[in-house]
Formats: sequence, structure tokens, C-alpha cells
Amino acid sequence: MRILILGGDGYLGWPTAMHLSARGHDVAVVDNYLRRNMAREQNVEALMPNPNLHERVAAWEEVSGRKIDCFIGDCGDYRFLSGVFQEWHPDTVVHYAEQPSAPYSMIDDVTARLTLLNNLGATFNVIWAVHEFAPECHVVKLGTMGEYGTPNIDIEEGWIEIEHKGRKGRFLYPRQTGSLYHTTKIMDTDMLWFYVRMWGLRVTDLMQGPVYGLMTDETEQDERLMPNFHYDDIFGTLLNRFLVQAAVGHPLTVYGKGGQTRGYLNLRDTLACVELSANQPAASGELRIFNQFTELFSVNELAEKVQRVGNGMGLNVKIKPIENPRKEPEDHYYNANYTGLLELGLEPHFLTDEVLGGMLEEVIRYKERIDRNKIMPRVRW
Repeated sequence: MRILILGGDGYLGWPTAMHLSARGHDVAVVDNYLRRNMAREQNVEALMPNPNLHERVAAWEEVSGRKIDCFIGDCGDYRFLSGVFQEWHPDTVVHYAEQPSAPYSMIDDVTARLTLLNNLGATFNVIWAVHEFAPECHVVKLGTMGEYGTPNIDIEEGWIEIEHKGRKGRFLYPRQTGSLYHTTKIMDTDMLWFYVRMWGLRVTDLMQGPVYGLMTDETEQDERLMPNFHYDDIFGTLLNRFLVQAAVGHPLTVYGKGGQTRGYLNLRDTLACVELSANQPAASGELRIFNQFTELFSVNELAEKVQRVGNGMGLNVKIKPIENPRKEPEDHYYNANYTGLLELGLEPHFLTDEVLGGMLEEVIRYKERIDRNKIMPRVRW
């Protein structure tokens, strides 16, 4: 297929581009370096030095012999994005082109406005570009499990059957999230569902849990191909943060009681989920929703895993609960269904001690680049 990846410079976007290219697809990436610029503004740059997107594409061609086309520009600019669609004619578009941080969206009115306008504007433009220039194109959109919040009932995969006063209907599962970032993702889903009904678009919305990891089959081939790995309080995901904290001897920062439970997945499984979705597309007029994670863990459970593995490596890892900077339930019911991607053929990579140890060893290689001042939370809401 011809696959267009929006946000192709990101933690997920770049590994996805290489993964799909390695499997024989024609791939193009689009990015405007928004995340890199936000990280510089907040003084929280990635752990590893990452070449720019042109350099990454050149390194991948050198390593693999495969070419990835590269477009530098803003998906919020419809003239630019529509031009890419007209030039490239994608069969599938993978949409990662959004500001990805809940804490960033809650810093102040400037970051909140950027999050709102960028995320909804990019999704709106994708919808129109597909409608006008690639009506058969399948949209694979990255949502988040955070859209659901922590309801006191089981979380279904996107949809729920409701019986009310003797009548039944099928509706999008209720969403009640805890940050502006997650709220924009809810709006994305609602907007996609509207245009699926109006125009018969084909859309797969992936409700992804927090991702961890560094290594994939492709990133292992050359250091220049590594993803943008963040460990800070704004852009770092939980397990990635804990690994860095363990590496430098900082107590693991458990927020509050540590009972917050979420669904997690390995970076390798993110790539597999996108590939499976692209290879088995949604039907015309279908909004297909998958809950994308492989294991459920509480914050305390992850901290204890990192402590056990780190201590086994001689690191003397300590856990220190701190005041929770976020408004969120710390003890709650959480049971989410996630069978759809398994039925498509996902073979999960589970969080074993061996996997954790390998990740920790890789982080330790870059220990001298870790800035301890970027660990503690600075954003509160």
C-alpha cells in the first residue's frame, strides 16, 4: 500500500514509518517538528540525540535500501496537507499529528489553546483531505484509552448497547476524561463518527494505552534510528520515566496512593496494531474502534516491577510516593475489554523482567544525558 504517516517524526510515528517500510509498503512521513519545539520551549529534550527527519530518512535508506518520502509542514494548514494528498495519493493515512501530552495541555492558556486548535484542526483537515482527494483512503487514527476515564463499569471497545424505557440503541461508549489533551481526543472521535455517517469514510480509531520501550527490529539496526525517548514530567510516559529514575538513583515518583490502573503496551505492539489495522481496513461508512493495550497495571505494580529488576542489577531502587499533581481517582474500578486486535492477529510482547532489564540497560547507556531536574512534576491541575 501507499501509507502516509502524519506526525512521522514522533516517538510512535518514526518507528511506525520504518516498520511499514521494512514490510514493503511505500511510506511517506509528514511533520512540522511541533513536539521537538515544545520540548525545547519547556527545556525537556529527549534522552537520546535524534537526527532531524531528513537525516532519519537518509539513514533508513542507507541501512535498509528502502526509501521513505518526507514532507515538512503543518497538518493544521489545509493548503499544505491537501497538496500532500494530491501529490502522494495514499491508500492509508496513519494520523499521529497531534500534541500528545496531558500535562502540556494543562500548563496555561497558551499551551491549552495550542492543544485545542492543533489537535482538532489537524483531524478536521485530514477528514476533508480524504473526502476531497482520497475518498477510498482508510484513516487509522490514534486515540487514547484516557478518553474513557475510570468509569465504575466495564469499558467496552468503543461502543455500548443501552436499553432505556424498553428501547435499545448502540452508542459511542461514554467518555469522561481528566485533561484538555484527552478532551480533544474525545472530540476527534465524535468528529470522525459524524463524517463517517455523513460521507461514508472508513476509519479505525485506536484507543491506545501508555506505550513503553525503545527497541524495535528497525531501531536496533542503527543508533540514528532510535525514537524520541522522553523521560521528563511533561512528555515522558510512566514506565519510561520510572526506568530513567531507577538508572540515576532517584526514588520512583508514585503519584498519590499509586492505585491508578491503566492498560499498557510495548512499542513493538503499537507498530503491530497499526499494521494489522492497515492490512485489514474498516469498511466504507464504518468507525471501527479497538482498545489498544496488552496488560493492565497500577502505578504501584509498575514501580514494584522496576524496583525488583533494578535491584537485581545492583541499582538499589527506592519508591517514594509524592503528592498527586493531578485531579484523578487514585483508587478505582478498571476493567477494559481489548479483544479486537487480538482477533486481527496481534501477538503481544508482555512486560517480563527480561524486557524490563533490557530497557533499563539501554537507558543506562545514556545515563550521563539524564537531567535530574526534569524528573519531578511541575504542572498541577
